[in-house]
Amino acid sequence: MSAKTITVAGGNLFRIAAEELGDATQWDRIARLNGLWDPMLTGVVTLRIPAPAGEGQTTDGILGLP
Repeated sequence: MSAKTITVAGGNLFRIAAEELGDATQWDRIARLNGLWDPMLTGVVTLRIPAPAGEGQTTDGILGLP
């Protein structure tokens, strides 16, 4: 599965990671994919969500590496 896109109004990347990836600690993967550093979101934001770990990539987002 490739990255999908969602649009949210505020919130934080912890909650989004928990809902979309099943693990709040994966918020940094979403941040890196979207060029963000702050997990707190303001306003309406469109985010790319990476594929869950185990679907073709590791938790660090590098294909084929453990």
